[in-house]
Amino acid sequence: MIAYHDTEWGVPAHDDRLLFEFLTLEGAQAGLSWETILKKRESYRDAFANFDPARVARFPPARVERLLRNPGIVRNRLKVVSTVQNAKAFRAVQKEFGSFDSYIWGFVGGAQHVSRWKALREIPPRTPESDAISRDLLRRGFKFVGSTICYAFMQAVGLVNDHTVDCFRYSMLSDASLR
Repeated sequence: MIAYHDTEWGVPAHDDRLLFEFLTLEGAQAGLSWETILKKRESYRDAFANFDPARVARFPPARVERLLRNPGIVRNRLKVVSTVQNAKAFRAVQKEFGSFDSYIWGFVGGAQHVSRWKALREIPPRTPESDAISRDLLRRGFKFVGSTICYAFMQAVGLVNDHTVDCFRYSMLSDASLR
């Protein structure tokens, strides 16, 4: 968890593959701990074609059934099926907007929102932006994208910098050159 916090969490991401990875992992995390998902991350990469949305979108039902027997991932049918469905919806967004990156960063005006939290208890579980993302993703056919999941996704991929102001990563990630 420390290495993830210190190197990845909150870093602005603009790579569609990485954005699909985090959208998938955040949805898989629903009802579980993030630590559980991080421990399974490599298995998820293997199981879901390194999070290549074009490949995952083509997974046939037989592949889904095999995934449900894979102990390296969360074997919840709804979550596995939703990953394939989300890959299809992700590809539709890419086609419409040129990239998922262009689409998702549009919700924050193209620039990371920098919070000024002094304590972890101040960080909300959702925001009007995560509500808007959730509504739009659901409208586009995505699953496991409730507002709280979307806010965790926003934090993970750096749409928002929610490191507390006393965290060494706060100022590093608030640097305008990263945006």
